[in-house]
Amino acid sequence: MYSEGKSATIFNSTFVRPAKFYIGGFSNIPHVRYYYVFLCFVYILTVLGNSFLLSVIYLVRTLHTPKYIIVFNLAFTDLCGSTALIPKLLDTFLFDRRHIAYEACLSYMFFVFIFPCLQSWTLVTMAYDRFIAICFPLRYHSIVTNKSIVAMLLFLWISLTSLVAITVSFLNRLSFCGSLVIQSFYCDHGPIYQLACNDIFYSYTMANVLLTIIICLPLVLIFLTYVCISVALSKTTSVDQRLKALKTCTSHLILIAVFFLPLVGTNVAVLTSFIHPNTRIINSTLTHTVPPMLNPIIYSLKTEEMIHAVKRLWKRNKLNSAVTK
Repeated sequence: MYSEGKSATIFNSTFVRPAKFYIGGFSNIPHVRYYYVFLCFVYILTVLGNSFLLSVIYLVRTLHTPKYIIVFNLAFTDLCGSTALIPKLLDTFLFDRRHIAYEACLSYMFFVFIFPCLQSWTLVTMAYDRFIAICFPLRYHSIVTNKSIVAMLLFLWISLTSLVAITVSFLNRLSFCGSLVIQSFYCDHGPIYQLACNDIFYSYTMANVLLTIIICLPLVLIFLTYVCISVALSKTTSVDQRLKALKTCTSHLILIAVFFLPLVGTNVAVLTSFIHPNTRIINSTLTHTVPPMLNPIIYSLKTEEMIHAVKRLWKRNKLNSAVTK
């Protein structure tokens, strides 16, 4: 079954590179195709929701502000992340194309990894925006400008892309002379480097670095910003100002919970106890796919500026339609 995958090429007289890997996926689950159909609907909703959010922010000039530049970046990474993962996942399992070439597998891994990293740090950038708005309201417009936010996001894209590229490139230092079956639903970093038959120190180290960069450091920074926000609000005597400030943070806190809670829960379960491979795959797929679907819904329904922008856009379209008639 895996004869194609076991054929290998020796390069640099040291490392053994397989021609193909085999993506294992679920084992012994009846009617699993319905789960993939569910993921297909999740992807459709993700594309529609994030495309709608991107279009509204682009078309309504009043939303061309630092806050909504960050939201635009989040919607874009949500859309790209789901597109990098779900169509290939559906092709792999619905059409039983589980063999994947070595180079294609590493590329697949890179694109699946980079967008959650960017999503995580976009949430940190949102926390920074709320921190400045609440703790330094008089200086907000001089500190948080369109140029400064674009520069921050550009720095995140470059630095995180470089980090993920380095992490993936270290797999080229590994030799695969045993099983080539990846016990995951995609070309996952951990299940791949654990198949190697030589020293995995560098890949293991980079896996921990990536885990720290994606989860631990962003959570610490977000926690610290909200501690500062809480201290600033405790010094405010006006109840109305406190409620208004808390209202502006509600959508962001929901986004944080939706993104980080499943991610933290899955990784804690993997690190502290045995978790069945099927359970881990379900947790991981939902962690990768559900937050990008929910994020535009949260921002469309929870943010007053977005609701007003949609109404304004709707009225403009109706007016344009009436004029053309």
